[in-house]
Amino acid sequence: MNGWRPIEVLLVEDDQGDILLTKEAFDLNKVRNRLNVVNDGEQAMAFLRQEGEYVDAPRPDLILLDLNLPRMSGKEVLREVKADAVLRTIPVVVLTTSEAEEDILHSYRLHANAYVAKPVDFEQFIRVVRQIDDFFVTVVKLPAQGQRL
Repeated sequence: MNGWRPIEVLLVEDDQGDILLTKEAFDLNKVRNRLNVVNDGEQAMAFLRQEGEYVDAPRPDLILLDLNLPRMSGKEVLREVKADAVLRTIPVVVLTTSEAEEDILHSYRLHANAYVAKPVDFEQFIRVVRQIDDFFVTVVKLPAQGQRL
């Protein structure tokens, strides 16, 4: 990225174990990006739109999105994010347990930037999350905070 500012990451995940693993992967990484966590799709949209308790929430540079969420599915969140002129430039990586071809295809049709199946192995899970983090920090050029298309 720009080399001086940590990126803001929004993790949308309801599984406490996966949240802890993701936090651990970020903690082990060299770059100290900020990981914000919400537990369902409705909270994700409130966070992204800075509504209610999230009025002061930072705009994420990257969203890690589980598909299997309570109250509003990850697919619905993805659909809303990519349909919103203000939010659509935020890259969304679907990080989920599903390896179903229909979920993969549907996610890309909704304009997910990447689809990653969560490994069940602890070490692999840590490695995958760190690779996603590394990729979006060192390889991908993200828009400056607050910039829109």
